[in-house]
Amino acid sequence: MGDVAQRLADIVGEQHLLTGEAVTEDYAGDEALVGEPVKPRYVAKPATTDEVAAILTTATEHRIPVTARGSGSGLSAAARPHPDGILVSFERMNAILEIDTTNHVAVVQPGVTLSELDERTAESGLGYTVYPGEMSASVGGNVGTNAGGMRAVKYGVTRNNVLGLQAVLATGEVIRTGGKIVKTSTGYDLTQLVIGSEGTLALATEITVRLHPRLTHGATVLAPFSDLDQVMAAVPAIVSSGLAPHILEYIDALTMAAITYTARLSLGIPDEVRDASQAYLVVGLENREADRLDGDVQALGELLSGLGATDVYVLEGGSARKLIEAREKAFWTAKSAGADDVIDVVVPRGAMPEFLGRAREIAAKTESGVVGCGHAGDGNVHLAIFQKDPAKRASLLHDIFAAGMGLGGVISGEHGIGRAKKEHWLELEDPAKVELMKRIKTAFDPAGILNPGVLFD
Repeated sequence: MGDVAQRLADIVGEQHLLTGEAVTEDYAGDEALVGEPVKPRYVAKPATTDEVAAILTTATEHRIPVTARGSGSGLSAAARPHPDGILVSFERMNAILEIDTTNHVAVVQPGVTLSELDERTAESGLGYTVYPGEMSASVGGNVGTNAGGMRAVKYGVTRNNVLGLQAVLATGEVIRTGGKIVKTSTGYDLTQLVIGSEGTLALATEITVRLHPRLTHGATVLAPFSDLDQVMAAVPAIVSSGLAPHILEYIDALTMAAITYTARLSLGIPDEVRDASQAYLVVGLENREADRLDGDVQALGELLSGLGATDVYVLEGGSARKLIEAREKAFWTAKSAGADDVIDVVVPRGAMPEFLGRAREIAAKTESGVVGCGHAGDGNVHLAIFQKDPAKRASLLHDIFAAGMGLGGVISGEHGIGRAKKEHWLELEDPAKVELMKRIKTAFDPAGILNPGVLFD
């Protein structure tokens, strides 16, 4: 393997190739709560598409596994490398190549973080609207997992906001898909195929993302409910009201207590209301005019009261920002509380009450803890799982995933399958679909070097 190391060093420069003790724990995985970290044999840090192509050509020639890494903030172990493999870190490919205010797009390299892109686009009054809860996440990582977040109820997930890619195939071939165009009916949509493929089909080296005008006036409304089913029943009514919330989240009482305690956040809710509440709705509204926003807030308050909310609170700017930040960091709160896993099943919005009820019943049978929150506007339920026994936890997860799929949902709405959920997915998914996906994988990556062990065995 000495020849491989030399070839990689020749490609990226010796100072940008790490081997042996120089490979730190930071490169050994992502934020998944299950499985052990794994250090790769090589960490290569390319600066150009040509360098990525040369790395993949070398890897295919020597049948060396390749794992792509953005910021390592994923939750499914898709960025956990192979011990004999190459980790391609995109930390040097972090340039914002263009902000096109005419076509409302930005062209970026995969290592650009969401915070960097947000700062640059703000200068033009525009914004990239995918906020998966971690602003240090990279755009390339978002592409890999089809990341979503709280604003998906209005703006969609990554695949709704990426218009084109430059990508390198395992063979070293470079392709361009899509571009600064908002629709296409010309052959297979390869952009959408690569998005969400978790580094198993190609490595994106340039990404064209859709930008939206920033609406300067916003409000956050908090509504406690004494019954979780009332919360779930309120969601479709809010969505169909025409108020177009850009945030529509539910948070159960335990999770709300945990995140507000961790954030040292006081929301001004009386003790008697808080003690009687099973769950909360958090609704974010935005508008370009303050008067119109005020009218929408008034209409929302009346709607929520009629839907059974115990009370309605319009949060002040500081409290609203802190609550949203605390909700976005709910994963870290669950991790610090000792959660053994975090899952993100998505079901049809109308099936959320039944799914949550089934999840509670399944947890009770295994004496497990299941608490959480979720993107109520799009049916994406985030649950923290507390069960130390591996066998019981595996059974619990399998049954919860099966319940979600039985209601017309899927195992993951935005975190991806990776290595963490692979076995459950392979057991529960339609075998015909799995075999079709394997054939697609072979077409893109005939040598099977791209992220082996992710999605498939």
